[in-house]
Amino acid sequence: MNSPSEAEKPPQGLDIPPETVPVGTPFGLLVRRDLTAFQFQPGISNPWAGGSSGGQNCKSQTISRSPTIFLMAVLLVVTTFVTACSQPPSTPPAPVWIRLSGSTSMQPLLRDLASAYSERHQYVAFDFSAVGSSAGLEALRRGSADLALVSRELRPEEEHETQTGKRLLAYTVIAQDGIAVVVNENNPVRALTLYQIRNIFDGQVTNWDEFGSPAGEIMVISREDGSATRAMFEEQVMYGRRMTPTALVMPGSEAVRDYVATHGGAVGYLSMGYPGPGVAAVATDGVLPERQTVEDGTYSITRPFLLVSRVEPNAEIASFMQFTRSPAGQAIVRRTYGGARIGTQY
Repeated sequence: MNSPSEAEKPPQGLDIPPETVPVGTPFGLLVRRDLTAFQFQPGISNPWAGGSSGGQNCKSQTISRSPTIFLMAVLLVVTTFVTACSQPPSTPPAPVWIRLSGSTSMQPLLRDLASAYSERHQYVAFDFSAVGSSAGLEALRRGSADLALVSRELRPEEEHETQTGKRLLAYTVIAQDGIAVVVNENNPVRALTLYQIRNIFDGQVTNWDEFGSPAGEIMVISREDGSATRAMFEEQVMYGRRMTPTALVMPGSEAVRDYVATHGGAVGYLSMGYPGPGVAAVATDGVLPERQTVEDGTYSITRPFLLVSRVEPNAEIASFMQFTRSPAGQAIVRRTYGGARIGTQY
């Protein structure tokens, strides 16, 4: 009998002859009993083999495989399946409520920041109370607020215990605000020196004709006691002079804006985030209150926006405070205000 051709010889090194696969099987893949080979059997079309269209029968071919790799592959598939099936369904985070209380000037910015944070963390909701910076700090101390919104620097006795020096509060500066001096849009005055502004608000100048305007009698609009905006204005503009006793007192930047917008002779001061229809900001010493001039310090009447917490806030409050200084948070801040400066977290 003639010796079989090379293509018909059984695989070398195997002591068990190949098992046959019934003719007609679409694709024969035989795992040998010794787990050493995958073998295509004669009479079965090999999809990887070249040949004319319609397929071409091939002789016995052997592809060596390590039994260890094969067993590891099977084990990996089984383990992955069991692990996936045994995973419990994920539990959504419990709802979190963050209470913010304080500066009326900071409300528009904080609402924008809170909305953006809630889009990323949908289980977090916010409650706002516009009561002024000092009242916000008191609410934080009493435990009725989680964060105080303070639009001025903290006083030493607010930040530390007077006798022991123990830190009482932590804070982060999230923005720089410019305090804008505003007039009615029909008043042609668009620039004043700091000295002229001081003379208007202490009552020394009482008529707009002093500045070539036909707006008539000057109506000074100020903020209430305890307002951080008023405290910063008095510190940076009045230099110890008292506000005129004829000034009309308003409870917030929005109220100041609305009154000036409807009274031709009125003049007031408010956060740079509030000017709108009916009012016009006045350049102070030739500089308008704008984001860039506040950031670079060329506009002179500025103050920080602070988020104030207890010394060790919980994880979600700390996360929100960090978000306000993140690139995403600062992009929101810098739409209107000057960005937070480096090294302003305590």
